[in-house]
This record gives sequence, C-alpha cells and structure tokens, in this order.
Amino acid sequence: MSAFDVSRIHDLGAAIPRDLNARTSSGAPCGACPVRGLTFCAPLEERELAEVARIVKHLTIPAGQPLFDEGEPARHVFSVTEGAMKVYKLLPDGRRQVTGFLFSGDFLGLAHNESYAYSAEAMVGTSLCRFGRSELEGLLERFPQMERRLLHMASHELAVAQDQMLLLGRKTAKEKIASFLLMLSRRQELRGQSANPIALPMSRTDIGDYLGLTTETVSRTFTQLKTAGEIALLSGNRVEVADSGGLARLAEGEGL
Repeated sequence: MSAFDVSRIHDLGAAIPRDLNARTSSGAPCGACPVRGLTFCAPLEERELAEVARIVKHLTIPAGQPLFDEGEPARHVFSVTEGAMKVYKLLPDGRRQVTGFLFSGDFLGLAHNESYAYSAEAMVGTSLCRFGRSELEGLLERFPQMERRLLHMASHELAVAQDQMLLLGRKTAKEKIASFLLMLSRRQELRGQSANPIALPMSRTDIGDYLGLTTETVSRTFTQLKTAGEIALLSGNRVEVADSGGLARLAEGEGL
C-alpha cells in the first residue's frame, strides 16, 4: 500500500487543468525553484529533486481561467509557484462559497474520492507545478519526509478553515474585514514578503463570498476603515495598514 493516505489530508482543494492552450513543459529545474522552501518538496535533497523533475510538468493559466470544476476526475495535484488561485463550492441554490485563496507555495488537488470536491480558478496569471496523482503517491512512498511535509501543510489548511468558520459565524463585517486583512498580511510574511502593504488579487465579490458578506458591504466596510484611518487604499489592488494595533483590536471586537 502506498504511504500516501489522502483520507488523512481531508478536503483541501481540487484541481485538473482544462485550458487546452495552457503551456506545459517537463524537466523543470526544481533546484532553482524560487518558492521551493514553501512547497511540499522543501525537505528533499538535490539528488531527490531529480526524481521530482522527471514527473513534474509546468502549467501557466491566465486570470479568470478555471483550473478545475467540482466533480471532475482527481488525476492531478498542483503546487502554486507564482500567482494566486481561489477555490470555491457552488451551493444548491446557485450561490457561491469561496473556501480559500492560494498563493505561492500552496498546494491543491488532493481529494477524498476519485473526483474533486471544489472548483478552482486563477485570480491573476498563475504558474503551477502539476503532478500525476499516482506518480506523486510513488514519490511519497519513497520519500516519507515529503509526506510529513504535506501533512503539516494540510494541518495548517484545516486551521485556516476553522478560522473561516469563526469569521462566518461570529464576527461583524468590520471584524471580518480586519481579520481577513491581518490573515493576508501574515501569509505574506510567511512567504518572505513584506507584511505591509497587503496585495489583494481577489475582487470585492470574492472577498464577500469568502466572508459571507455582500459585495456592497465589503466595499462600504473598506471605505469605513479608510475614513477611520485604519487603512489606506493604494493603486494596484493594495491596502496599506496605517494602524496595525488598531486593526488587530478591531479584529478581536475591541475597536471602532
């Protein structure tokens, strides 16, 4: 039996390429990957990366391009190397619930069953490494440190999902937006980037579908935070946090 037990990972995402015009290539220089330290390949030595390079393919998709649809066969696993993805699920009444935003170093494509439980779409032009599911299982069997890394990343994803449940159920609109901005800031730091300003590649509608708010409420709340001097809205879909302490207190229900 393979060392890879997907039931231990739970439902983290979903992915299968659908763009026939997407550019792919094999034999990537994995040792030179700029986000290697953030991926599930991080524990591997240079000689072990050679095996990864033999099975990996690179995929580049434009903004707005679906990477997978819910229910498609779960044949591939992906690691984001550049750009940003959103994962979401459609509700029976047609509404959309965004379940997460993925950035450089994040992975998606693991599934409980033979099909994906979510849909995914690029928010900006995005590059990914693509692994065949069966081939990846073979790698995880040979390199248990890689599976441990994957499980660690999965545990983090579950913690993020629990935080989202709190956002959806117990916080006001201002508290939700403040918490969301602080979460993105922390994630930038973890990727070795500056924590401020915060890049927002997602739309106001995407943010609303993630936080359980209308697009109008999201826009109005950003304006209120700007007026209060908590944030500044910059060009290029960026937000500068003017008062990190105040924003943190607001996220905990203690401000404004």
